[in-house]
Amino acid sequence: MRKVGCIGLLLGLIGIAVFAWVVHDWAGSGPADKPLAVVVPEGASLARAANELQKAGAIRSASRFRLYARVFGDGGAIKAGEYAIPEHASAHDVLTLLQEGKVRQRLVPVPEGYPSVLVHDALMRADGLTGDVPVPAEGSVLPDSYAYQKGDTRAAIVARMQKAMKTYLAQAWADRKPGIAVKSPQEAIILASIVEKETGKPSERRTVAAVYGNRLRIGMPLQADPTVIYPITKGRPLGRRILRSELHAKNGYNTYASPGLPVGPIANPGRASIDAVLNPADSKALYFVADGSGGHVFADTLAEHNANVQKWYAIRRQRGEM
Repeated sequence: MRKVGCIGLLLGLIGIAVFAWVVHDWAGSGPADKPLAVVVPEGASLARAANELQKAGAIRSASRFRLYARVFGDGGAIKAGEYAIPEHASAHDVLTLLQEGKVRQRLVPVPEGYPSVLVHDALMRADGLTGDVPVPAEGSVLPDSYAYQKGDTRAAIVARMQKAMKTYLAQAWADRKPGIAVKSPQEAIILASIVEKETGKPSERRTVAAVYGNRLRIGMPLQADPTVIYPITKGRPLGRRILRSELHAKNGYNTYASPGLPVGPIANPGRASIDAVLNPADSKALYFVADGSGGHVFADTLAEHNANVQKWYAIRRQRGEM
């Protein structure tokens, strides 16, 4: 009897040890000694996902992972996508990631005022995107940060960017202020792209929009420097001063050489600049010039403007810029 009792005790201890090992293998620290990226293909079974995880070093054994998932898991389906597996993540944590679909977030950032050539550059640099895509039409992309997964196509991301712009512009146009200078959503995008490039100060966007709206109504040239630069660089930095000959060039964009709006946008304006054009400030100002502090000073008359320009020149001379 004593021998039988010893054997039973031994078997019990072995069972406890096995159970403890299984629990540790399932819920304890995993084998990954650094963060890993693992892709679960669309339509992949748990077995396929487990094999990918084992190959990447995220779990110790695909077969044990499948067994543990059946025994300890809640039966939830796994979701396709790219997963960021944390360092030493347990098998339990890995399964939870896959079942909850917590895929790795990759982003293509499009800052406000980005020209389309730079949007294209960002898309081509984005790690994990596939396929080529032409430069999007200028002004067709809504600035934002766009999430994607590894394997998504660049064309699909551009389509999302352009759909976002169409949706936002349609709503903003429907809510526009009565009597504004622009007559169509396309004109709104063109003017918003100029406003975007002329000021980075949120508090003065609506006043800058009002200045240009006032000029449009009386047929006065907009005289916006960014419209001179755009045909030369397509939105990339000029890297030098504008030449006198460039101020007189007639190319459809130069608002010094021709009155009215340019033939197209010169950048992709953000929501705030679109809103400013569609709801400009109540202002009679026709002029503005830099004030030396990052903003602008506005004037209703040419005499006031000339005085402001002289103040700006004095500031530049004090800085040694003239």
